Amino acid sequence: MKHPQQETARPTMADVSRAAGVSPTTVSLILNGRDAKISKATRDRVLATVADLDYRPNRAAQSLRLGKTSTIGFLTDEIAIEPFSGPMIAGIHDLAWEQRSLLLMVNTTRNPTRLRMAVHDLLDRQVDALIFAAMGTRQVEFPDIGGSSVPILLVNAFTADGHLPSILPDELAGGRAAVEHVLAMGHERIAFIAGREGAWATKMRIRGYREGLEAAGLDPDRHPVYLGNYRIDSGYELTLRVMRGKKPPTALLFGNDQMATGAYLALARLGVRIPDDVSVVGYDDEPIAADLAPALTTVRIPFYEMGRIAAQHTLEGTIGQLPARTFEPCTIIHRSSTNPPPGE
Repeated sequence: MKHPQQETARPTMADVSRAAGVSPTTVSLILNGRDAKISKATRDRVLATVADLDYRPNRAAQSLRLGKTSTIGFLTDEIAIEPFSGPMIAGIHDLAWEQRSLLLMVNTTRNPTRLRMAVHDLLDRQVDALIFAAMGTRQVEFPDIGGSSVPILLVNAFTADGHLPSILPDELAGGRAAVEHVLAMGHERIAFIAGREGAWATKMRIRGYREGLEAAGLDPDRHPVYLGNYRIDSGYELTLRVMRGKKPPTALLFGNDQMATGAYLALARLGVRIPDDVSVVGYDDEPIAADLAPALTTVRIPFYEMGRIAAQHTLEGTIGQLPARTFEPCTIIHRSSTNPPPGE
């Protein structure tokens, strides 16, 4: 009869090797994905034995042996409380989980002291790399980590001198995609109600908007840009102002989906139909975009892909090979709020 402690003893790699009839080295190579020269039959037998014994590697011992903890330090400012950027966290987490790595996440709430303390605390916990993600794309000052060799990757953020690599949304291409969408439908009277003045995303989207107009042979100066605050109220107020002009636009582009939502309320008040009388395009592809009636055509920011790519470079140890800025495409999501202009 076995002692109770023996019945619950955790299986070891030696147990797996004995049960599978192979060496511990062969088991290690298979479990660590370095099994190119091992036959499929042997690999299948070892993996079946691992499953039968419910073997789990000793992470502490593995970390000491490999000099890696399989842990990513993930720092955010306010991103964890923003529903539209939740996919970024999911993208990082999903790939980390697939690779049997873990995240240690700290929300710094834009507090520089907390950020500095969190960075050094994560370094003390011997994370393999640090990822910092910002809520809105912006320039950041990342704390000095002294002589540490731990790689750092920024997501949705960048430094002034580009000394840390960044994964960023291609906002310029996104602004251009929005205007090209309505131009392709035949719209020529177009207005852009953009976001906060000075924000990097606002600048890039306006630049893309103007480039798209120029490429179509239109004078950007004849297609106005209005600056809002990214909230429903400014979308509402600016839409009333724009649509009460002498020659109102047939297409309205917005700096985000919140302001586009405000436009829906303003247009309803004016008795203007979407998309029969005016087409509306948002930005961000927040959950509300698909729930509006009609469903909102918008530009999607690839938050999930940005997070997953960041995790991939982190886990593969290729952060040092990245350029200062890597841009991920922002693409148009065509729904029901855009049509050719009235009379076409």
